[in-house]
Amino acid sequence: MNANIILKSRWSTASFGDTADTSPMELSALGAHLELCQRSHGRLFFLKCAAQTMHGFVVGRFVTTLVVVALLIGVFSMVL
Repeated sequence: MNANIILKSRWSTASFGDTADTSPMELSALGAHLELCQRSHGRLFFLKCAAQTMHGFVVGRFVTTLVVVALLIGVFSMVL
């Protein structure tokens, strides 16, 4: 049972049969985006990334941090 099955693609593009090409407006938007990305990677980019990472870590564990600090204060107050 060797049957040759020919699969045809069932998708189409928005170019309606013409060649897909970029418009000047798309190229302009892409250029503006790339310029914005380049400017955002300035001197302090590493520090911004580190601060965002630490902020995400602390915010996700804020209640846990408060509980641990409260427990430590309670334990130390009983010991002293």
